[in-house]
Amino acid sequence: MNIGQVSELTGLSSKMIRHYESIGLIKAQTRTEAGYRNFGEYDIQQLKFIFQARSLGFSLDHVAQLLLLWKQEDRSSIDVNELVKSHIDQLNQKIDTMMQMRHTLKQLVEACPASDDPNCPILAALSVPKRT
Repeated sequence: MNIGQVSELTGLSSKMIRHYESIGLIKAQTRTEAGYRNFGEYDIQQLKFIFQARSLGFSLDHVAQLLLLWKQEDRSSIDVNELVKSHIDQLNQKIDTMMQMRHTLKQLVEACPASDDPNCPILAALSVPKRT
């Protein structure tokens, strides 16, 4: 199967499939005499797995770890569970940060008169460096 067909089946762009191959996330594909990549069913399963993991926000490093675990028949489910729990913790941290950002932006919008007045508390707040 060629890369265009695989792209349609997996939801991944041809560019992303080539990228995953170039970074070693999937094995280098055999080539036809004309130089086209030739994908098999197992490759398609892996790419669907990658698509699903990426759609859940896993980093490429975590996807690689998950792929290794998926391929190991003697894996321990605790390893998978711990990896996913770690990802959930990271997502919760991002959610907290985004909620703080939203709260700050709501306060700024409420402070802005939204009129013809050129003074804008939003721009004033953005021009002051935040201390960390």
